Amino acid sequence: MNMEGSLVILVVVVPLLTALIFIIRYYNYKNLLGFETLHLAMHSTRSSDETKPADVIQQSTNTGVSGATAPLSVNFHLTRQCNYRCGFCFHTAITSFVLPVAEAMHGLSLLADSGMRKVNFSGGEPFLVDRGNYVGKLVQFCKEELNLPSVTIVTNGSLVTEQWFQQYGEFLDILAVSWELGSRGQLEHVRDWCKEYKVAFKLNTVVNAYNKSEDMTEKVHALAPCRWKVFQCLPVVGENIGAAARRNVKEFLVTTDEFDEFLDRHRRVKCLVPESNENMRNSYLILDEYMRFLNCTSGGKEPSRSILDVGVTPAMNRSGFDEKMFFKRGGKYKWSKVDMELDW
Repeated sequence: MNMEGSLVILVVVVPLLTALIFIIRYYNYKNLLGFETLHLAMHSTRSSDETKPADVIQQSTNTGVSGATAPLSVNFHLTRQCNYRCGFCFHTAITSFVLPVAEAMHGLSLLADSGMRKVNFSGGEPFLVDRGNYVGKLVQFCKEELNLPSVTIVTNGSLVTEQWFQQYGEFLDILAVSWELGSRGQLEHVRDWCKEYKVAFKLNTVVNAYNKSEDMTEKVHALAPCRWKVFQCLPVVGENIGAAARRNVKEFLVTTDEFDEFLDRHRRVKCLVPESNENMRNSYLILDEYMRFLNCTSGGKEPSRSILDVGVTPAMNRSGFDEKMFFKRGGKYKWSKVDMELDW
């Protein structure tokens, strides 16, 4: 074959084959692609998911920052919009952008092909977008099409409905609800729906100046989560601290000693998983609403280029991700509900 024929194959045939593969892969999900323009309802949850000594898998393939071999566990903050206004929030509503669902699915496929085994959908509030159907479709896609072992959501719980569980619950492994203190009415409904539809129920709590002295032991025991993730209130430049920030976290901050005192007060809670600022800051792979990895090593959030534009590995190399700390804090655990042996 001459040089001209080779160029024709490279320029014409290869792109056509790539497009054909993409169409075939998404054919079974054409019913999920019924909307391109997403309408945001209103406007907090914090982010992320991970951890617990008893069920942690202690292994690591890399010891340095920004050198992880695969995006094993990814947190996709699909929207920054939220219906709450938590003063300590570190992922605020600086944009209203949401990817078209087909593009989000394509990005998730790229991540799965690169080694992702767990995805956590967060915000903002993920249930704001299309009344929860957007995140529901992504959850179903990740479990049915990508066969991910673990698909999870972090939410403030206020917009979760039983109808959502009826449609998407079977595809979700863990639902984590952010809860700092206060009424448990809706929280108990969500807990009960999780049990009925066989979804592991988890609590996330940010220890801050307004709840640092509380004893939540009995309340947590009554709610009976499979895990209780307890975070130290985290300052992030440009999000909740600094001239350009939409929040002022200063009045919410707690010292390391105060955080440790809270942990000691709750030592009887067996499912408690603590996470200090030191352990948290660089040990999460965070994707923003454009599917850009966010590098937090400087104290703020420096975005990479989108994985949709440059691929997973080049973007991930700019993430600042500390894989060693990810494993040290227990980021890999029994995160699939089929392995949890829960009493439904």
